[in-house]
Amino acid sequence: MKTFAKRLLIAATAAALMAGAAHAHRAWILPSSTVVSGDKAWVTLDGAVSNNLFFPDHRPMQVEAISITAPDGSAIKPANATVGQYRTTFDLELKQKGTYRIAQANSGLNASWKEGTETKRWRGTMAEYVAQGIDKKPGVELTASSRRVETFVTNGAPTPLKPTGKGLELGGATHPNDLYSGEEIAFTLTDNGKPAANVEVTLIQGGDRYRDEPGELKLKTGADGTLKFTPEKAGMYWLEAEASGTTSMEGKQLKSQSTYVAVIEVLPG
Repeated sequence: MKTFAKRLLIAATAAALMAGAAHAHRAWILPSSTVVSGDKAWVTLDGAVSNNLFFPDHRPMQVEAISITAPDGSAIKPANATVGQYRTTFDLELKQKGTYRIAQANSGLNASWKEGTETKRWRGTMAEYVAQGIDKKPGVELTASSRRVETFVTNGAPTPLKPTGKGLELGGATHPNDLYSGEEIAFTLTDNGKPAANVEVTLIQGGDRYRDEPGELKLKTGADGTLKFTPEKAGMYWLEAEASGTTSMEGKQLKSQSTYVAVIEVLPG
């Protein structure tokens, strides 16, 4: 009875903490394996937004928003997709050799302005921005935003990642499917195709539900966008970066805001 009561207390405490920590909701796509081999290789992936990493407890990721890019650049649809209460599950057959990129990516324009004491907000395309007269609003601020949540799976030997040139992206000397504990990782972050300098990056190993401390590792990219770190432990990791700056679109200068999330696996060294 004491054990049962203790478990109830822990559960109630955890629920209270989660209720007050909505800001901690984190999106992720988790593969059952990041490296496979063979002509009939499959992986299963989960996509969700949760408080604890890789423990679905908030809402599923919408499967129609997920894109899969094969090693040759072609698009593949998720197989056997199921959307549940807390997570989306789907399969991927890796018919080609090389690295697959599984992502949820979106971008758009956001505007805000004041009308009296009220803050108005708008989202749409540049054509809609002009057509609807939003650009004529006094004091309007326009921001180009992009968000990418992704993971990588390789059949056989890793192949280079092809950047899209949109928002924050991951590249560099170290391939995300060739990571080992105790070995230095050298990534490069770009923002709209340019080196993302001095960008803060958060790295957290999965399983934080079972730790007293989340174990966040705070990093920062160099002037050339390089990000170097050496993971001590093997496991699945969640990496997040955010960058802000300016960009141009159709001759207009505007603010830019980019968010990037990757799930990577570090194997025993």
